[in-house]
Amino acid sequence: MTMLGFLFRGLTAEPGRGAALFGAINARMRQPHWYVEGKVPDTIDGRFAVLATLTALALVRVEAAGEEGDAASVALTEQFIEVMETEHRELGLGDPKLGRTVRKLVGSLSRRVELWRGAIAELREWNEAVHESLYKDGASPDAILHSAEALRDYWALLARTEIPALVGGKLG
Repeated sequence: MTMLGFLFRGLTAEPGRGAALFGAINARMRQPHWYVEGKVPDTIDGRFAVLATLTALALVRVEAAGEEGDAASVALTEQFIEVMETEHRELGLGDPKLGRTVRKLVGSLSRRVELWRGAIAELREWNEAVHESLYKDGASPDAILHSAEALRDYWALLARTEIPALVGGKLG
């Protein structure tokens, strides 16, 4: 059981349920265009920003499905927490610092979910959401344009994919 597992024990019937969707998101995060044309820094922080952004959009999508998406949302969030804990433990973080770090990362994901809910509902400007979600510092207009288009395409893909397919890690 993960360090934070006690918080989420029993929420999903199958511990690895969110793994397929998270794996598909992780594969997209590794696509070079984010770091080349999109100019997101190819660092731990930059890769986390892309991963958290793609995960947040997937969470917004499954939440929109109501009851059908509830289990998928919980499973994906649990998988995110488990992976963040494992990755940071492998980076050498010990228990006291690990818990704080993982809580901070989950908070960052939560803020992105709120940000993207607003962008999708057109309560926020899309490019502004892209900048806030992916770039710590300023980014060139070309980089933001590239990432905005890539995220619109990703959102369209999520929107047209049925929840069972998403849960199975099949995007599109």
